[in-house]
Amino acid sequence: MRHVLSVRVGPVGFRIGSDWRAPIAQLEHIYAGYPAPHGGVVDFSVRLFAARPWRRFLRPAVMIGGDYVLPEAAPLPLAQGLLAAEMGMNLQMALGQRRYLLLHAAVVEREGRAILLTGVSGSGKSTLAALLSLRGWRLMADEFALIDPATGMVHAFPRPISLKNAGIAALSAEVPARRLGPLLTNTPKGSIRHLVADAATIAAMDRPARPVAIFFPSFGFSRAERDVAPSEVFVRLTQASTNYVALGERGFDALTALVKALPARAIDYPHTECAVEQVEAAWAAL
Repeated sequence: MRHVLSVRVGPVGFRIGSDWRAPIAQLEHIYAGYPAPHGGVVDFSVRLFAARPWRRFLRPAVMIGGDYVLPEAAPLPLAQGLLAAEMGMNLQMALGQRRYLLLHAAVVEREGRAILLTGVSGSGKSTLAALLSLRGWRLMADEFALIDPATGMVHAFPRPISLKNAGIAALSAEVPARRLGPLLTNTPKGSIRHLVADAATIAAMDRPARPVAIFFPSFGFSRAERDVAPSEVFVRLTQASTNYVALGERGFDALTALVKALPARAIDYPHTECAVEQVEAAWAAL
């Protein structure tokens, strides 16, 4: 590939190659300060390429390739090349990660203890995790929680937070412009803008934490909280994991251990500041 960036996020190294300079330049901005992969060896490769040579110039369209691919995936316009790169990184993790149990969740940590925030797309977990990171919590993950089946510890995977739609305005007022990536509009998920991790988050990303609770946030509802039964937690987490089946017995044991050991609460909230209050109150009660 003509343009390449190699970067390590927590324990995982990526190599992203592109037929165009623009997506790599945007990645260099939002991943500024991240280290190179250990020994220069990457775990996964991502390719952003034109299906035909002329599509590099005429109505350029970005195809997503790599070690793992979805053949039916549609290309994205070059203006959304950064999104294509992030999708490619997600795809490699979802289809290829076998060391850790993956949960589609945000993770925040305080005093060596971590809270998993998981829910369906649009539940507000990314915006909530971002706000908590500005209020004394360490951001450990936005897209994937990495659970070590051997120890039960959660390992940090602090990619830039993908803010969407209303979440962009909620965070833009609280952070300097340099911590925001380019605004991507008219994507399949609406408007997207990345919140760049701060230096402290990157410096601490090799430090795991002990998970102590699971919260299921849901945005757009009247304020309410309830305990979630272990049976419901188990079903929700199997749905939130992309490699639970692939890990086999290790995945079952790791997920079952989480369900048995961690209290779980559903948190409904009308706005993010309310959710922050609810998380802090639940944290104090642990």
